[in-house]
Amino acid sequence: MKVLVTGAAGFIGSALTLRLLARGDTVIGIDNHNDYYDPSLKEARLARHANHPNYTHLRIDLADRRAIEECFATYKPQRVVNLAAQAGVRYSIENPLAYVESNLVGFAHLLEGCRHHGVEHLVYASSSSVYGANTAMPFSVHHNVDHPLSLYAASKKANELMAHTYSHLYQLPTTGLRFFTVYGPWGRPDMALFKFTKAILAGEKIPVFNYGKHRRDFTYIDDIVEGVIRVLDRPATPNPAWSGDHPDPGTSRAPWRVYNIGNNRPVELLDYIAALEKALGKQAEMELLPLQAGDVPDTYADVTDLVEEFDYRPNTPVETGVANFVAWYREFYKV
Repeated sequence: MKVLVTGAAGFIGSALTLRLLARGDTVIGIDNHNDYYDPSLKEARLARHANHPNYTHLRIDLADRRAIEECFATYKPQRVVNLAAQAGVRYSIENPLAYVESNLVGFAHLLEGCRHHGVEHLVYASSSSVYGANTAMPFSVHHNVDHPLSLYAASKKANELMAHTYSHLYQLPTTGLRFFTVYGPWGRPDMALFKFTKAILAGEKIPVFNYGKHRRDFTYIDDIVEGVIRVLDRPATPNPAWSGDHPDPGTSRAPWRVYNIGNNRPVELLDYIAALEKALGKQAEMELLPLQAGDVPDTYADVTDLVEEFDYRPNTPVETGVANFVAWYREFYKV
């Protein structure tokens, strides 16, 4: 297939691109290479696949309407995976407008490109953060998610709603994937694992919010990529049993679906740090702090639909994933 991947120099986008190229797909990658975190890491990720004969890289921004229109007209992708977004819950509290530009305006440009160029399936990154104030565990795609706690979460929920209208009006198959705390080699420097590793190796204190009582459904990068590929290969279809009298939030009578991709095994933050200490062979010095604004105390993915429909369940243990990250980090940064 010819697949357009946005955020192709990003953590998940680069890993997905490598897998698609390895199986023989042609990939057009888009990334704006912004400086939200160290751009040199993005360049290093990109270098892994930039010279592949079936790969084309475009340094453009989703918010650039004309550039996106030209991309669709020129390359005519069959399927699209949108992994580009302004990331980060905490940054959305400081700079909310960055999320409007990238996650809302940019996503609208992609939807229009898909609509006008006969794209067979749009798969896009949503987030576990959409569950917001929900406390019923595990989080299910069949739960109502109308109470986000950050603009980042609101922008991801908005993407799901925007996609639904295009699925309904134009019969564009769309699937949203709610990722649960993705981690692993080549990860993002703004994520806890990266920050903690850097600080512990430097002998610095690490800030541990909610006094370490967070529980997170940490999901390893390879498990995420496998889930994305399985979903990409099967375009969303309508749910014939869907009823407006009792609307199911996870399906539709339009070709629209959302799925959780999580490890289905929440880990307390202190246990995650213990796995990191073991992999580093060094103790962490912790500064215990209260829950931060915008943060959700716990995440726990119900992946029943993913298992039943795609015969797939993420299963990499945290100890294995963290050890793999530390090995990569030591090699990449020569520490």
